[in-house]
Amino acid sequence: MQLPDENIEYQYSRLVAPPAESWTPLAELQAKHLLADDRVDQIKAKLNTVRGQVAAERELQNPPPRLQPLQAGFIDLPQKTLDNFRRKGDASELGRTLRLAQRLKENTDRVVVLGIGGSYLGAKALFDALCHAFHNELPAKMRMGKPRVYFEGNNLDNDALAELLEMLENACVDPDLPEERWGAIVISKSGGTLETAAAYRAVRAEMTKFYGPKSDWLKKLLVPVTGPKGKLRDLAKAEGIADDDVLTIPDEVGGRYSVFTPVGLLPAAVMGLDVRALLLGAAAMTKRFLEEPFDRNPVLQFAAVNHLMTEELGKTTRVMAVWSKKLESVGFWYDQLLSESLGKNNRGATPVTSVYTRDLHSRGQQHQEGTRDKVINNLIVRQQKHPPIVLGMADRNEDDLNQFSRKSLPDILDAAFRGTNQAYADAARPTADLVLPGINEHVIGQLMQMLMIATVMEGRLMGINPYGQPGVEAYKKNMMALLKASPNLPKGEVADQLKGK
Repeated sequence: MQLPDENIEYQYSRLVAPPAESWTPLAELQAKHLLADDRVDQIKAKLNTVRGQVAAERELQNPPPRLQPLQAGFIDLPQKTLDNFRRKGDASELGRTLRLAQRLKENTDRVVVLGIGGSYLGAKALFDALCHAFHNELPAKMRMGKPRVYFEGNNLDNDALAELLEMLENACVDPDLPEERWGAIVISKSGGTLETAAAYRAVRAEMTKFYGPKSDWLKKLLVPVTGPKGKLRDLAKAEGIADDDVLTIPDEVGGRYSVFTPVGLLPAAVMGLDVRALLLGAAAMTKRFLEEPFDRNPVLQFAAVNHLMTEELGKTTRVMAVWSKKLESVGFWYDQLLSESLGKNNRGATPVTSVYTRDLHSRGQQHQEGTRDKVINNLIVRQQKHPPIVLGMADRNEDDLNQFSRKSLPDILDAAFRGTNQAYADAARPTADLVLPGINEHVIGQLMQMLMIATVMEGRLMGINPYGQPGVEAYKKNMMALLKASPNLPKGEVADQLKGK
């Protein structure tokens, strides 16, 4: 397995105020909006203490009430998953995941992934970052046996689900043809999340209509991923799906930390991604977190400086500025991770994902001259996947680009990156860089594990439990009460589908 030589890095020097030899308006702004040069050093002792606490939490079997809920199992999970696969092979959870993914790949041309929140955002981030940008539009030969992948069950949008079902009904006509068969992965730890459960009923009804109510394909091409106990597991059993064909989300792993369980690994394997490289990258980041000193530890660096910017300098809006469109969904995944983990007790930074340079033409004005409540973390990629597109000379030069004829799009992007961050620095707008050597499974594994552990570290620095999401339960409780109080269900075909008719 070919792995990159470089690790990801976090470069935060622009967040630290340079020594001021004399007063200037800029120096005054820097003193107010950037970190004092010794503040990061001062927090290192506390940071090491909290690292020890987070490391110890991995071993707790019966955590005290003050630490509950505690779902630290994700930290060691990548290495444990790889070790278990080496020992047990096909009988391991990863072995079963790969087997079921292969079944879907061999027998379908389309796979629908149903899930919401942590049950789909990680898989969507992997799909967008690591698959071809037009994967679903590519002919089968160019996809090399990898199914088209669609994400649903993450909302209550009637028309969006109806149009997905309409596409499947018209594109998939003959279930005897592998190129027209389709399958589904339904992901819900409890099985009780209404958005996913409702979509599953509709998708299951469509599958039953397509394959026939007694077809074995209904059991083979529908894979549930759920907790050890719960409504979805009970439903799968009632529908005749074998226990060995139901994948398990461990109790000790929370939904938004579950990308390296079958929640993320099964869709990733269906997409044809190298899931072992993902896990190796994540395991390598865990090792760096536990063993490396601050100066070589991006987890500690990211947690510390972002904590200080939010708590001490009032930078309560945290912008993830991704300099590659392929990483936008990684930003959306981090939005949920940060919001649900730290948005408690009237505290916690508000995450915003922006794609640069696209959003420099929308949010850029606000970031440059708006309220000073933001810290910008640039997510940048050193090495492009494809050969550079060069502008070249043209006979017509009304666009005045011939002067840049030898420049490529990566050259222009680099100039935009440096020019943007210089403009921010000249106005004491804090920015830092999260640098990826490239975009591949090993690097994305590092990145996602880094952000998850850093979020836990930041929560412990704040004195906030980074696990659990009590605020989310409020809307669910109200929604269920309103539905139960309503005397009539919606009429018509959609209601029939939701009833499984």
